[in-house]
Amino acid sequence: MQTDVPITISRHDLGRLKRLLASPPVRGTDAAEALDDELERAAVVDSTALPPDVVSMNSRVRLREQHSEREFELTLVYPGDAGPDRVSVLAPVGSALLGLTVGQAIEWPLPGGRVAELRVLEILYQPEAMGDHDL
Repeated sequence: MQTDVPITISRHDLGRLKRLLASPPVRGTDAAEALDDELERAAVVDSTALPPDVVSMNSRVRLREQHSEREFELTLVYPGDAGPDRVSVLAPVGSALLGLTVGQAIEWPLPGGRVAELRVLEILYQPEAMGDHDL
């Protein structure tokens, strides 16, 4: 996973994610360590100051896989809310998307030695931009 892309998260999301990482079913897992690494390098701002082009928790985003040019939508969610088109922040792609801005891309390895690159095209819904600061 690419980790040199600058990211921004809200103080509210940081608090909830730190509590998630400290919970017994998650603590010490590879997914928890990967997400914690992302959180450690993030710029943290108040929810009211989070720019509207940043992927935050519960944001719905439109993405493009650069190689195939396939576009799709995902919502970044907490593990208990994951499902079709709803990716957990503990999934590799979920933790990598957290804090990205429109136009930024991430890379991560796929089976068979390939690398996928996803670019954030648009934030379709961001709770903070809609005044939903406590989601």
